[in-house]
Amino acid sequence: MAVWDNEVIEEFRANGGKVGGQWKDMHLLLLTTTGARSGQRRTTPLAYLADGDRLIVLASAGGTPAHPSWYQNLVACPQATVEVGTECFNVTASIIEDEERYQLYTKLVRQYPQVIGYERKTSRRFPVVALERI
Repeated sequence: MAVWDNEVIEEFRANGGKVGGQWKDMHLLLLTTTGARSGQRRTTPLAYLADGDRLIVLASAGGTPAHPSWYQNLVACPQATVEVGTECFNVTASIIEDEERYQLYTKLVRQYPQVIGYERKTSRRFPVVALERI
């Protein structure tokens, strides 16, 4: 996955946030977190939903049994960096729960219907995360 992520990251940065392939028609951001165990900075391309000033991401990991590393990193250290287009800024992450989670999750599924297939692969509930500019 790291090699594939690196190719997407390079394409994103070389083209002002535009990429092809499976990401072509998606809103894409790069999220850089601090490793919960390693302390190293890690960058992950993610699809997002704009919600006012917040960017909403889903910790689906394609339906794998475990939450993605970037999510675990944000739980340990909610400060991160986001790149959208050519803009780079610091954010604080918060996990969305209850009714707001349901509403945002519904919007995410509407925008990214492939999430339904991810749900079928696992029994875990996908966390919904808000990224707010600091």
